[in-house]
Amino acid sequence: MQYHIIPVTSFNQNCSIIWCEQTKNAIVVDPGGEKEKIYKAIDLLKVVVNKIVLTHGHLDHVGDAMEIKRYYGVPIFGPNEQDRFLLNDLYLQCQILNVKPMLHITVKPDFWLKDGDQIQVGYEKFNVLHCPGHSPGHVVLWNKLQKFIIMGDVLFKKHIGRSDLPGGDYTVLMHSIRTKLLSLSDDIVFLPGHGPISTIGYERSNNVFLV
Repeated sequence: MQYHIIPVTSFNQNCSIIWCEQTKNAIVVDPGGEKEKIYKAIDLLKVVVNKIVLTHGHLDHVGDAMEIKRYYGVPIFGPNEQDRFLLNDLYLQCQILNVKPMLHITVKPDFWLKDGDQIQVGYEKFNVLHCPGHSPGHVVLWNKLQKFIIMGDVLFKKHIGRSDLPGGDYTVLMHSIRTKLLSLSDDIVFLPGHGPISTIGYERSNNVFLV
C-alpha cells in the first residue's frame, strides 16, 4: 500500500490518493477541492482511480467529489447515511463557514458505508468503522494488515475533531474515540483530515483531550 497527500483549499485539507502497489488501483479520499491539482497528482503517480471515498459530509472534504466522479467515471463510497443531510446541499455549509463562491450542489454517494463494511483497493482491504461525533455519519478506514488508518476529522495529532458544527456531539465523539480507536494497538499510523500523521500510541500518551 502507498499513499500520497494533497493538501487542498484554504482549509488545508488532506485529500489523499491511496493505492495498491501490485495493481496500481487507487482510491481518492476526501476530494475537498482544487480538482485540477488532484488530477495532476494522479497523472504523475500513474495510478488508476476506481472509486472515491468520503469520510464525512463536510464541505472541505467533499467539495469536488461530484466533479471527480464525472471525470473518472467512478462511484462514490461513503460516508454513513446519517450524513445525508450535510451532502444534500453544500450552500448552508458555505454560509456557516463563510466560503465563497457558494456551492449549490448535492453530493450523491453511490454506496453508503456502515460499520463492518470493507473498501477494496487492489489487494488492500480497509475495514469501515462508523465513528460519529464530528458528524453523525463519519467513517474511518482501517487497514489491519498495514496498520494504517484514514482518520478523517475524528482524531488529530494532539487534538480531536470539532463537535460544534451541525450534527456534531462532543460526548458521542469521545465515545467513538475511546471505544473504536483507543481499543486498537499503539503502532497504528493514522492520516488525519488536516495536519501531520500520528499514531494511536502517541495520542494515547500525548493528547491532552484523551487524558
